[in-house]
Amino acid sequence: MNQNALPLILIVEDEERLADVVGDYLRAAGFRVHHLATGTGAVAWIEREGPDLILLDLMLPGQDGLSICREVRSRAQVPIIMTTARVEEIDRLLGLELGADDYVCKPYSPRELVARVKAVLRRTSRAPEHRRSGFLTLEPDRLQVSHDGRVITLTAVELALLAALHQAAGRILSRDHLMDRIYPDNRVVSDRTIDSHIKKLRRRLTELAPDVELIHSVYGVGYRYEEPDIDEALMHKPG
Repeated sequence: MNQNALPLILIVEDEERLADVVGDYLRAAGFRVHHLATGTGAVAWIEREGPDLILLDLMLPGQDGLSICREVRSRAQVPIIMTTARVEEIDRLLGLELGADDYVCKPYSPRELVARVKAVLRRTSRAPEHRRSGFLTLEPDRLQVSHDGRVITLTAVELALLAALHQAAGRILSRDHLMDRIYPDNRVVSDRTIDSHIKKLRRRLTELAPDVELIHSVYGVGYRYEEPDIDEALMHKPG
């Protein structure tokens, strides 16, 4: 097999031994691997080489992981898995809020990390037909959502979350159900993580329809996606 056809994983990790072990596991699983030991220059390398996924440590010499995540996500939708020894919930939420697709807390099993990489790549590489409704069009192959000529690009997690709600329009979906949909590996994730994703997703959807609320909170239960009547949406349309 042509090695250049294999998915390229970038490891940004200052612990050399850990990076070596993870790299060996990824190569054995059929990936190409490149390692950077510092955050300095990482964004430029990513833009130049176009990796298929980034394993990004939170604490790095030079530029830290969160600022790298923020900068990369402002320019591209390459999948990002944050790795960190800081297990405080706020760090996890902040990393995901900036657009990371997943996180892994140290110490972790290299086998688990490889499984997470494969899961994220499966989510981001799926290319089902466009899902249209009277209001939104979801394009999972491009991680895009459009309405009335406007288009936004979401992270893989945000798209999976919106797709779950969109597919069950009018029904209330619990946080547990949504967690199972976007994290099929059954990891322990707090309600606050789902709430954080929903908050960012709502903010992004206002770029498509500023005066329309599409995702509704149901206190103590979960969330419901509900589209407005077409006539009502037209009333809110500028011009």
